[in-house]
Amino acid sequence: MARPERRLALLGGGFSTDDDGLLDDWVLGAAAAARPAVCFVPTASGDAPAYAERFLAVFRSRACEPSVLPLFRRELDDEGLRDFLLAQDVVYVGGGNTANLLAVWRAHGVDRLLREVYDRGGLLCGISAGANCWADGSHTDSFGPLAHLPDGLGLLTGSVCPHYDSEPGRRPSYRAAVARGALPAGWAVEDGVGALFTDGALTDSVTRTPHARLYRVAPDGAGGTSEIPVPCRLLGGPERTAAPV
Repeated sequence: MARPERRLALLGGGFSTDDDGLLDDWVLGAAAAARPAVCFVPTASGDAPAYAERFLAVFRSRACEPSVLPLFRRELDDEGLRDFLLAQDVVYVGGGNTANLLAVWRAHGVDRLLREVYDRGGLLCGISAGANCWADGSHTDSFGPLAHLPDGLGLLTGSVCPHYDSEPGRRPSYRAAVARGALPAGWAVEDGVGALFTDGALTDSVTRTPHARLYRVAPDGAGGTSEIPVPCRLLGGPERTAAPV
């Protein structure tokens, strides 16, 4: 039997920041099931109740089966946790503290289970820390000031930088980290963008706003970086057009 495609998505928005639902609908459309089981994992926010409630309120109105996985007040034993995660078509990871997220996942064995979900064809996705976690490294404010974190699950080769256009200092700090080799080449995600990777290769890039972009950032061989914009198709109907790249 052929191995399922392994897929993950980086999100620059979604239910927690946007009112139009375009990126969330895009995620559900990428799921393998017609009515997917979608689990929200709010670990990076310390399982903030309002965050989980917002997810459920938004996704209960969609063609899916939503649920939330708490780890700070864990309810499932190891077998139950594995069964629950492997039953999900989509695992949607929220924002917050990337370093804390990774530490808590490893303590509970969730990192290993998510690799299994990925290998079995489940779609992994997330925003901010929930995008950072899948790569080899990321750009983060987990430690206060903006910094590089050479740690992640390594399901996506390279590095990730979220909020590339919306948080002061993100762009120059990430480019500097890549230029000096503190982070490998990677993907800079502006707010409003979604990027889908299939077996490690970029297979779809979308935006909910005409000017938001995804960038490939890599060392330029001369002590700096190159920043290459990736064409994104505009969500929301044929009457909308994205700005040229």
